[in-house]
Amino acid sequence: MRRSLRLTAAVILASALALTGCTSLAPTTGPAPDASGGDPNEKGAVALSFAGLDIQVWNTLLEKIEPQVEDAGYEFLSDDPQWDLQTQISDWESWIARGDVKAIMGYPVQSDSMVTVTQQAQQAGVQVLGYASQWEGTSAAVLIDNRTDGINLGKAMGEWITDKYGSDAAVPVALLGYWDTDLGRERSDGIEEGLKSVAANVSLTEHSVISLDDGYKAAQNQLAAVPDTKVWVSMGPDPATGAYQALLDSGVDPADPDVALGSIDATDDILDTFTQEGSFWRVLYSPRLDDLADAMADLLIASASGSELKTSTLSSERVTQDNADSFYVK
Repeated sequence: MRRSLRLTAAVILASALALTGCTSLAPTTGPAPDASGGDPNEKGAVALSFAGLDIQVWNTLLEKIEPQVEDAGYEFLSDDPQWDLQTQISDWESWIARGDVKAIMGYPVQSDSMVTVTQQAQQAGVQVLGYASQWEGTSAAVLIDNRTDGINLGKAMGEWITDKYGSDAAVPVALLGYWDTDLGRERSDGIEEGLKSVAANVSLTEHSVISLDDGYKAAQNQLAAVPDTKVWVSMGPDPATGAYQALLDSGVDPADPDVALGSIDATDDILDTFTQEGSFWRVLYSPRLDDLADAMADLLIASASGSELKTSTLSSERVTQDNADSFYVK
């Protein structure tokens, strides 16, 4: 129990520090001019808009990107739409109306619904950049190969299932997926494809989840409906963390050899758990968050400065005991 309490506290603290350190809960309006009448942000501003700030990875990225943008001479803006599409659209419209915002990078609540405000931005001279996916009107993006990540995770979990339980009887598996965004849908579908590709005999139950609390509740519901569930696969780190917590709270031994959890995206807290001897967090794929933050910051700065823009794709790698240290955020 002491381990489970430490994990939850760490996640909450990390999110709280990120929220207070580099982001605002409403679109930032920028500082007032100084007493001499000069503009304290002569180069202008850039903005980064995630769908919601209840995702630890996104808070980490904000913390890493902000100083790089400010070192380049730009004000850094962010918001927290809390997964509400109209709020995100309104935030972008406010940034466009400021007149000094050079670029907006976003992970939309719904990509297709951001096309109109993206066109408004481009017409106003504000370039729109994608994170993890692209949509009509974006100038460039930092992409993640979400489907491949899901397939790789599904394959690895399927192989573990077959090695552990054989293929005679269907093994109950809880899929902590999300189908309302491009990233979530591509990863979730990829996981199922990966499981099928290795002919793992599974009885799959899908749960649509996005946050730590969602993952916790989904695990509780899964255990109530299918108590013998031993395998958990998550498209994201926060639902996986919530499910891990729920399993500990239900009495599962962290070193239980019959239980397996696999997920995508390695936060520092997850790496701490993954690298524990005997941990049932058995499979983990991730890009290095430092590399991802650098690519995003570089694209924002290039866009703001009028440099040539190039779309890049970051691949994930399987995290192991041998390479785990290289995935920690520096």
